[in-house]
Amino acid sequence: MLNLSAAIAYHANRTPDRPAIIYRDKTVSYAQFYSRIQHSAALLKSRGIGRNDVVALFMKNSSAFLELVFAISHAGAIFLPINYRLAPAEVQFILEDARVKLLLADDEFSDLAQLDVPTLVVDAAAQSDSRQLPGAASDLFDPEPVDEDDLVRLMYTSGTTSRPKGVMHSYRNIYWKCVDHVIGLELHSRHRLLVVGPLYHVGAFDLPGIAVLWVGGALCVHREFDTHAVLTSIDRHQLNCGWMAPVMLSRVLAAPEAMQFDLGTFEWCIAGGEKTPESRIRDFTRVFKKGRFIDAFGMTETCSGDTLMEPGRELEKIGSTGRATAHVEIRIADADGQWLPANEKGEICIRGPKVSKGYWNAPEKTAEAFYGDWLRSGDVGYLDDDGFLYITDRTKDMILTGAENVASSEVEAVLYQLAQVAEAAVVGVHDEKWGERIIAVVVLTPGGTLTLQDIELHCRQHLASFKVPRELKIVQELPRNPSGKVLKRILRDQYNRNSADS
Repeated sequence: MLNLSAAIAYHANRTPDRPAIIYRDKTVSYAQFYSRIQHSAALLKSRGIGRNDVVALFMKNSSAFLELVFAISHAGAIFLPINYRLAPAEVQFILEDARVKLLLADDEFSDLAQLDVPTLVVDAAAQSDSRQLPGAASDLFDPEPVDEDDLVRLMYTSGTTSRPKGVMHSYRNIYWKCVDHVIGLELHSRHRLLVVGPLYHVGAFDLPGIAVLWVGGALCVHREFDTHAVLTSIDRHQLNCGWMAPVMLSRVLAAPEAMQFDLGTFEWCIAGGEKTPESRIRDFTRVFKKGRFIDAFGMTETCSGDTLMEPGRELEKIGSTGRATAHVEIRIADADGQWLPANEKGEICIRGPKVSKGYWNAPEKTAEAFYGDWLRSGDVGYLDDDGFLYITDRTKDMILTGAENVASSEVEAVLYQLAQVAEAAVVGVHDEKWGERIIAVVVLTPGGTLTLQDIELHCRQHLASFKVPRELKIVQELPRNPSGKVLKRILRDQYNRNSADS
């Protein structure tokens, strides 16, 4: 039996008073957690939810979110977490595409009841149990037996380049994800994990997320990210590990009040998702004096965390996301799907038991995503002689200008050398003469000023002339998905429209 709730039941029987979840400074023990899972599962069953039914969650972070996820699994159903930032039309597409039988929504999203699917509203602001949901639960029952190839989760991609696709996660995928993270991070019941990313995303839920519950540790769940609340929580609850999107971690490291807190318990933080500058690693050790920064690479399709940086190699292998976890294989392919040797750039391909078998109801898209049993990541990179992975670009982030290919990450790396640049994204937009012209989209450091001439003078010292940005856009923030990756599709769409209108 591989049901998600089995591990919670195990700890509830052996260490019932051990903390499982900390939410809004209140602690839920393993015994309480499992009791709530059972009662919520019984309520779901009374509403006709059973094996292989799809139940969607449109919720912000809370203890209720986790209780309902495990309850859905307990009932043998499939949970589908949805990005609560999506527009109603986008949500409706996902509900229809996934054939959702029931939608669970936070009370602040109660207007979703108008969507064409049965909906239960959850008061997640309170500590949840079955009484938080309308209706009476039926008798409690043991976890539904499931097979390793049964689906436990559908997770729709962020749609950085196309319409979202439903990634299918089986119990086998989740099981091996947990195994790899327990091994790679040496997870133990003593671990108390900071959870500030949205739980509808693999970063917060899976890296390492519920693997900490698997070994009897605790999750300290924040409803939304807040810099002061993160620092307070680490101090107050003696948290010793966490995952944060890069933009979140950058704000924590820049917080002037950081040194006022006792952060000595914090041992490590995973914050992958983009190429990590050396300055961020040094800032991390300045704020978290006993901690280490762990870069990582992963995908929704792999339950995240396919590589992890190893202790003590961060600066030696600066720019790398680490080596493959225990049950993951990584190879680099050329444009024809042939394997490349070390230090040659190509598409990163991944194989292993935590890799999804494909996309929901989309066999053609599934076929396009694989070379045999190797998942094509869509990311460009290389492996060095020691097997460390380096990400250089997205395949969709190559800019073709004047018949020359330009890697946006190469230009971005040069822009980050400028002290005035806090964040940078480089995209190509349509140009009648060049095919595409290069635009630099920049967030300035506080008090910083920058002109296109400044950029041109600087970039010409480091780049070929055809790689120098021809336009500069100053913005307050870059659009990002929950893992911190910049949504360049949005930037391309915006500036292509602006170009067409001018």
